[in-house]
Amino acid sequence: MKIMVQKYGGTSVAGLERMRKVLSRVRNGLDEGYKVIVVLSAMAGETNKLIGLANEFSAKPDPEEMDALVVNGENVSIALFSLLAKSEGIRAKSLQGWQIPITTTDAYMKARIISIDEARLRNLLEDHDVLVVAGFQGVDCKGRMTTLGRGGSDTTGVALAAAVKADVCEIYTDVDGVFTTDPRVCSAARKLDRICYDEMLELASSGSKVLQIRSVEFAKKFNVPVRVRSTFTDDPGTLVTQEDDAMMEDLVISGIAFDRDQCRVTVYKVKDKPGVAATIFGAIAAKRILVDMIIQNTSHDGYTDMTFTVSRGDLDQTLAILAGVGDEIGAESVQHDTNVAKVSVVGVGMRNHSGVASTMFQALCDENVNIKLIATSEIKITCLIDEKYVELAVRALHTAFGLDKELKAAC
Repeated sequence: MKIMVQKYGGTSVAGLERMRKVLSRVRNGLDEGYKVIVVLSAMAGETNKLIGLANEFSAKPDPEEMDALVVNGENVSIALFSLLAKSEGIRAKSLQGWQIPITTTDAYMKARIISIDEARLRNLLEDHDVLVVAGFQGVDCKGRMTTLGRGGSDTTGVALAAAVKADVCEIYTDVDGVFTTDPRVCSAARKLDRICYDEMLELASSGSKVLQIRSVEFAKKFNVPVRVRSTFTDDPGTLVTQEDDAMMEDLVISGIAFDRDQCRVTVYKVKDKPGVAATIFGAIAAKRILVDMIIQNTSHDGYTDMTFTVSRGDLDQTLAILAGVGDEIGAESVQHDTNVAKVSVVGVGMRNHSGVASTMFQALCDENVNIKLIATSEIKITCLIDEKYVELAVRALHTAFGLDKELKAAC
């Protein structure tokens, strides 16, 4: 059995005419001899409407009930699309997350997939040519609906492709593929023909909104080649796949990412002794808050300062946690700054080429952009800067690393 997975985002299913366009792509897969699993997001704007309603009823909506609410956006999409497909003679069936099931943890609003019933999917494909699956959602061991976080339909699509060992996995969106940076910020941004899993992971973790980071993690873990394409054009898009020698030699830097959803938190004058960092970050981790950049300053007189970043939505809870562990860590004060953003350069070519850091720092210096924090990995360098300079910084770095020029295909 040949299986194709196609995932479509909210703009791709925003109304009847757009769903007809999606159906034509599904028909193409059927004509090529595939059974097709179609993963759909909620129609554009619907999830935000539901969240807005919840906020009218509660200042701090309960996460478990929020998941019960927001899954309905995807449920509407799959039911309408299945009605359309059946009206045109296609053997289709809609499936919510619990009906497969896609079993997840009980971390409501940001659950993680534990397992998918592959046998049930294959049995259903024996009797149906198209399965229309609600993206973004699953069910926990208590039978409660869960969601996978923003962009979670990407993860659903790739996870299903991994579970059924699909021959093709396509992620359809409103852009033509993965670009060297956001074209809305830098008009010189260019589409990549191919990018490796590690680069895509780093871009996603640094603010690129093309793919959700957990979808890339799934793709890498189970070696699922993913093609990112536009629903509205015939462009072949960008292939996200395994790294090869050509990728390391072709471009030193593949992309520039940025993330405005950042807060800098500094814990001043804590004792420089074993256990302090564990107390701080253990308490934060217990609340499932993701910490990004972490810097500990040089010790003076037995004390040190500790700085880290979290998303803006987690700031209030983070500050409350730090107040709660204040006696244990003995901090003099805690301060924060919400007017910051991070900008990152990413590329597997950094492994074989020197001078990337100096080029980045000089490009920012030339634009008089001050660097507040620096973090590095094997294929990424990230700088925390004032938010007001982020677009200037992105354009400067895009030029400094030669990404304004026409790109050669890496494959």
